[in-house]
Amino acid sequence: MLLETWQYLMEHPDRFSDALLTHVQLSISALLLAAMLCFPAAIVAVRRERLALGFVNVANVLRTLPSLALLALLMPLLGTGFAPSLFALTLIALPPLLTHSITGLRGVDADLVDAAIGMGMTRRELLFKLQLPLALPTLFAGLRTAAVQVISGAVLASFIGGGGLGDFITAGIAGMSMAQLLVGAIPVALMALLADYFFGALQRLMTSPGLRA
Repeated sequence: MLLETWQYLMEHPDRFSDALLTHVQLSISALLLAAMLCFPAAIVAVRRERLALGFVNVANVLRTLPSLALLALLMPLLGTGFAPSLFALTLIALPPLLTHSITGLRGVDADLVDAAIGMGMTRRELLFKLQLPLALPTLFAGLRTAAVQVISGAVLASFIGGGGLGDFITAGIAGMSMAQLLVGAIPVALMALLADYFFGALQRLMTSPGLRA
């Protein structure tokens, strides 16, 4: 079976490289957009309990929506192609990033925050010298979760013309071709594992030695 998969890949190298590039672009772009939205939102909500609760509730609602249903809901509004797929994947990445960001920043020990304020730290210093360093493990846990969900969810982009490795998977299922299916499925699984390992390593690197201990 793996030999047949390799042969199919060698017969369609350009198609595979284009699908892989599209899949990577979709995944990275969705993660970046979600991070650009979630991190500032968490910083704003860190001192506002009602706002933080509202953000978490919105994230929980988005979390309950199945990925395929989300794509189907967006089709009448945004059409098909790369852009609506990117929008849908960004929504998929929002819940873990937003909840982990808010939880991490608000989970910093209140006594430490009070002590830092008592020492004369400004809000900016408090955020960048205390809260963010202590919240980094939780923030990166959210990134790891979001990355895996986005990479796997990008497979469904093929249903609305977004491209990516999902084209091989859907075509393989439709044509009962296991080799074609594996050409798409194996790289997606490897990418998800690599993303989890990468963000895990980055989490350990960015976490202070005292917290690692």
